Amino acid sequence: MPHQLSIPPCIKDPRHPYHFPPLEQPLRIQIDAPATDISTARGPGACKNNLPSCLRAGTALAGEVPGDLVVRDEYLAWMAEARPERKINYYGVTFDHLVPTDDLDPEVLQINIIEMENDDGVYALEGLPFEVDVEEFRGKKVLAVPRCCQKRKGTQDRRRINVGVKERDRETRERIDDTRKGENSVIWESLTK
Repeated sequence: MPHQLSIPPCIKDPRHPYHFPPLEQPLRIQIDAPATDISTARGPGACKNNLPSCLRAGTALAGEVPGDLVVRDEYLAWMAEARPERKINYYGVTFDHLVPTDDLDPEVLQINIIEMENDDGVYALEGLPFEVDVEEFRGKKVLAVPRCCQKRKGTQDRRRINVGVKERDRETRERIDDTRKGENSVIWESLTK
């Protein structure tokens, strides 16, 4: 059974405008989570197949609009300390909430799923400016924290996230073009025989 998603109230005074944003606010939302927490939040299986738990976090913060939350990027990241091995450390997904298709630099909301069970809350204690009771989460909840309530400031989040989406769009266009070239080549060969 999936763990309950827990998003704490904003600790800023006044509250950060994107924690919880107005429903009509267009946002590009990126959620990163340790691969183990993504699996825990959804059940066993490959971490890349656990997009629904990230979408639950995005929906909880941005609201739910039918046909919304368009996935723009997905990625797996590797632990630097595991080199030269390539050990997957976390999964990330970026999706758009009401972002117009011609907006190449929308406002962003970075959310991190904070690891609790595998390190007894050490990362939470180091990365969050507020106390977290690990036992409140162990086996029951997954903590999703927007950047505004983390010690990291995220000054480059907007650029990093939007560039990542642009790069994914470019890769997708190239794959489509390559597929079309292959199809045209087959058609040309059949016409010239």
